[in-house]
Amino acid sequence: MNIVIYGTGGVGGYFGARLAQAGNNVTFIARGKHLEAIKEKGLRLKSFKGDYKVYPANVTSNISEVADIDLILVCVKTWQLVDVAKEIKPVLLPETMVISLLNGVENADVLCTSIDKKHVLGGLCKIISFIEDYGVINHVSYEPTIVFGELNNKKTKRALQLEQLFLNAGFTTKLAENIQQEIWTKFLYISTVSAIGALTRATIGEMIAIPQIKEIMYQTAREIISIAKAKGVNLPEDTIDKQFQIIESQPYNATSSLQRGVLEGKPSELEAQNGTIVKMGIKLGIPTPVNSFIYNCLLPQENKARGLS
Repeated sequence: MNIVIYGTGGVGGYFGARLAQAGNNVTFIARGKHLEAIKEKGLRLKSFKGDYKVYPANVTSNISEVADIDLILVCVKTWQLVDVAKEIKPVLLPETMVISLLNGVENADVLCTSIDKKHVLGGLCKIISFIEDYGVINHVSYEPTIVFGELNNKKTKRALQLEQLFLNAGFTTKLAENIQQEIWTKFLYISTVSAIGALTRATIGEMIAIPQIKEIMYQTAREIISIAKAKGVNLPEDTIDKQFQIIESQPYNATSSLQRGVLEGKPSELEAQNGTIVKMGIKLGIPTPVNSFIYNCLLPQENKARGLS
């Protein structure tokens, strides 16, 4: 299959490398020194699941240079998605599929504002990985997983083909029965640990070890459940407990990409995570005091990183 990985960071770099390893024709979209390193030396993947090097690697900064695309996996940050959707629109063929693997619950809607809904499937991923150096991706934790599905949850022919494609690439794959439930469940997990990690400057293990912080994390999750229910997404009763089991199973020193971005003074996904819950709560008339506190405490730093202050 002819696949484009739009965004060769920790997520795109890992899944793109595995898809290339399985024999697919993969083109990576990258920028700057990362792009130059991949052009010169290939894309190196370091992982406890097995190392791999994509060499030579198909890489460019301009998706318009890529023809006959079957699948685009969007792996940028949520705040970049509006522009990316506009960039990919001209290269779409009638059968091209587009899946966002980003954090957040509004990504499919954002894509559909620029491209025809027929191209879009819902998706998410589960992995802890990052750019260790230019041209080098380091996967440090979590069983790499892609969960995806048609927006109407039908098991279409193309969805079944994608399921087999991903399975052949050797990572855990789930064709969702209800993709919105899956997206909101992942959203609850990531929004519970990420921004508070940036606020406390603490690792997951450090936060869980302090009962008061752990309780704040639980309160964050309960507010997200309330918003999801009001949006018509009814998550199972044990969702919070199951997500905290996953949180507590992570390495003591694990941190989120949002947290790392904030600490590095870079724009983050704050708006797409806790900011989204705050804004939805205001619109729906549902109080979200814990998410609001975390969001507003980090907002000055976020505005500074985006050049808004």
